[in-house]
Amino acid sequence: MRGAAPGLSGRWERLEPRPRARMLRQVLHAGLRTSFHSLGRFVASHPVFFASAPVLLSILLGASFSRYRVEEDVESLLAPKHSLAKIEGNLVDSLFPVNRSRHALYSDLQTAGRFGRVIVTTRKGSVLDPVHLDTILMLHRRIYQMQVTVPATGFNSFNYSFSYLCLPDDKNACIIDDIIRAMEEIQSARASNRSIPVLQYPITQLGDGRQAYIGHQLGGVQGWGPGGAVRAQGTGARGEGVRSARALQLTYYLQARSGLMDRVASQWEKSFCTELQNFAALHPKLGLYPSTSSSLRTDFQFSSIMARHPLLASLGVCGVLAVLCCSMRDCVRSKPWLGLLALLSVTLSGLTAAGILNLTGATYNSTYLGIPFVMLGHGLFGSFEILSSWRRTREDQHVKERVASVFEDVMLRFSGSTMLHLMTLGLAASPLTNMEAVRLFCRTAALAVTISYIYMLSFYSSCLVFTGYLETGYRHGCFCRRVPKQDRLDSKPAWYRCLMYTRYQDETQMTNPPHVVGHAHTQNPNLTHTHTLNNPGVHGHIANSTHVHSHPHTHSTTSMDSHPQDSHLLLGCMQRCYGDWITNTYVKPFVVLLYLVYISFGLMGFLQVTQGSDPSTLVAMDTATVLYTRAQQRYFSSYSPVIGFYIYESAPYWNDSVQQDLLEYAKGFQRISWLEAYLNYLADCNQSTSQPRENFTHTLRHSFLRKPQFAHFADDIIFAERGQGEEPDVAASRIFLIAKTTENKREEMSVLLDTLRRLSLTSRVRFLIFNPSFIYLDRYAAAVSSPLRHSLLAVLFLLGLSSLAVVEPLVSVWLGLTLLSVQFGVLGFMTLWGVELDCMSVLCLISALGHSADCSGPLLCGFASGRGESRTRWVRVALERHGVPSLQTLICYGAALVPVGSVRSNLTRTMFRCLTLTAGCSALHTLAFLPTLLTFLPPSKSRGHRPGGEGQRQEVECVEMNDSTRVVDQITTV
Repeated sequence: MRGAAPGLSGRWERLEPRPRARMLRQVLHAGLRTSFHSLGRFVASHPVFFASAPVLLSILLGASFSRYRVEEDVESLLAPKHSLAKIEGNLVDSLFPVNRSRHALYSDLQTAGRFGRVIVTTRKGSVLDPVHLDTILMLHRRIYQMQVTVPATGFNSFNYSFSYLCLPDDKNACIIDDIIRAMEEIQSARASNRSIPVLQYPITQLGDGRQAYIGHQLGGVQGWGPGGAVRAQGTGARGEGVRSARALQLTYYLQARSGLMDRVASQWEKSFCTELQNFAALHPKLGLYPSTSSSLRTDFQFSSIMARHPLLASLGVCGVLAVLCCSMRDCVRSKPWLGLLALLSVTLSGLTAAGILNLTGATYNSTYLGIPFVMLGHGLFGSFEILSSWRRTREDQHVKERVASVFEDVMLRFSGSTMLHLMTLGLAASPLTNMEAVRLFCRTAALAVTISYIYMLSFYSSCLVFTGYLETGYRHGCFCRRVPKQDRLDSKPAWYRCLMYTRYQDETQMTNPPHVVGHAHTQNPNLTHTHTLNNPGVHGHIANSTHVHSHPHTHSTTSMDSHPQDSHLLLGCMQRCYGDWITNTYVKPFVVLLYLVYISFGLMGFLQVTQGSDPSTLVAMDTATVLYTRAQQRYFSSYSPVIGFYIYESAPYWNDSVQQDLLEYAKGFQRISWLEAYLNYLADCNQSTSQPRENFTHTLRHSFLRKPQFAHFADDIIFAERGQGEEPDVAASRIFLIAKTTENKREEMSVLLDTLRRLSLTSRVRFLIFNPSFIYLDRYAAAVSSPLRHSLLAVLFLLGLSSLAVVEPLVSVWLGLTLLSVQFGVLGFMTLWGVELDCMSVLCLISALGHSADCSGPLLCGFASGRGESRTRWVRVALERHGVPSLQTLICYGAALVPVGSVRSNLTRTMFRCLTLTAGCSALHTLAFLPTLLTFLPPSKSRGHRPGGEGQRQEVECVEMNDSTRVVDQITTV
């Protein structure tokens, strides 16, 4: 081996002065490797304990599933936890609770408590046609008369109808939608052959003279334009007659004052949906889309139920591929059982984490479907790295020494990637996160990753010890039967010889002469004894001698190189094909061009990122919530939901300037305003609108509110007593505003919310605006994106900190740039794939940080650890050692995602697309971009290496080999 170049392996280093930071890194690195070496020896010395303890612990904690609970409050999961909208909602509920209204309720404003809602559409014609109108009123009567029995059986059962559960009006009758009253008036006029009252849109006048907003109750409206022309759908102005309508929405509010009433209301909601299904079957000309207060919760959790069988299929597919990835032609050195045991280790860690959650009283939700894939990616990465390192160890060593050497080689990198996972998930699980679903997911995922790491050190490593003893005894890797030698196999059939093919150690020694052990490119950086000798030119005279001693546990791939047909298929392809191809001079420009295309498309998608604040995008497909939302967007998108304009402090309403300000605020909206109606009433009575406070309030109370057509405004005004004989003040009031919208309804509502809030800061009148949808819109973008920003900054900070003590600075820089590039690509491509930035996609982006670090981190560390030779050579070595485990992980991980993509759920579809893009972008960076860029970008491989000169060293390697009879010292001069 005298012809080999100096510095051929990672262990040949010049002994020159080092900076203090680098010396500190070397000391800490050596100390950590020594610690993991001792830990590996300890695990290998007690394999039975470390194999049985995790199994028993998982079984014990798995018995706690009797405490399994599902999260009931979906709003607390999907809405920002701390937002101004929630504070405003509490204030509104304290001033104007639902049960305070005695005349009218708006279906998209008061949604607290229990309710039943249905959208009725027609296949042909209008819902106002006589046939459809009579059918809809018949449906209303059936719902009104529907009864539920609580409890279902027993002597204490009672029947409850809607009249018992409904919210009563001022006459102690149930409050019903205004469109029902209008339709009853139309039906009554037709029955008595009277002229049919004109139904106007969006504000109509009822028979009692009261004006009612029906824009949220009548949808798909076509009105009569000037000259008899038919105006476009949904463009009717105030007072425009309705020509036809394609949809109708009815809402039934229920009271739930006590536990019994809540159970009755819950049962009524179920009967409500059942009644609508039966009615739709009898009347196929109508389409019915029901929704209740529990629909969102039921449909959100239904994704977990639908994903059970695909998750099992994912586990099976991943198990088959893991077995194939761990198999070789050599039946003794093949480790198929370790593939299944790696999945078993991940499964046991998941069961243990679930048991801990059950014992601590935690609840489950459908976002937890992503946690198994976080564990799977990290666990498979660790298992394949361990197996790859095991195959590089010397086969003539004892199993304990080989396991200790594997721990020394792998566990530092695996622990570092685990720390990255915990850092990203831990910070996202902190109180800094304003999204409860994100916080709970990251907290649970961090727990699961921690347990998976512990089980990989204990359970999987002990399984490696057992398979190591099988290999030492030359037993079949699958059937555990001793494999006979070649002379006994010659008399067996061909299929038996193929099944039992292996190489015995004596055959290896005959094939590999002892002096070949020092072949540089087959050695691990760990060395038995290295003597660096200064030879200034006189051969045989040693002017200076330095002895460097490290652990006597070497890695060698000599046997695999001498028998390439026995190596793993992927490893052989990487060694003989892909490594040379990806580092080819003519391929590099195309890879760089591919990266520029990757960045371009990522930027294109990044500039189009949209927020997904609609909770219906996270539920299962073809459910009641999705169908109802689609019908609402199709027929009721012309106008915004009813926005409450609440004046929560006493204001001088009698002042002319205050009146003008309030009228100006409501200008441009469709509105139901007591103040506007009152000012018009004063003008009709020839009274001044600017009156003293006493006269203004007295007329309001004793004249205006006592008129039948204005009596419903009493629900919108709160009076506060002043003193004996004085007129009370208007302490608070409300006005209802409705904005004209287009297809981008939620975006326009978000802009409207910001605009009116800014206006409230400068107004003389203290007011706020509220709608239940504002809870999801308010600061949603910041609440969703902040965990991702925090996690990314935490990772960069951790990499910067570790570069001062443990990791090479350039490795940290490269890894940080890789994580940024992967995140940028996933975010851009998921937008181009139609995925919005909601809580599920953010969870996948957070987990993508750890996954990309798992794939690219070992490759960068392997490349940076090399000294001497060319960049291309060390890129190939890094691909052989760490690219193959990353590729195996990505293959199994990607295959496990395929069954989940078949689940008909918006949540799982988002998860599938984001995780697939994560795997794809990580694979591109690990197997294409990084191997190419590292061949011509820092770190340099020629640092400290000079080909000639007076100070050239002659290095001597002393390898101590043990066999069963003697100790042989082999000297190879390089």
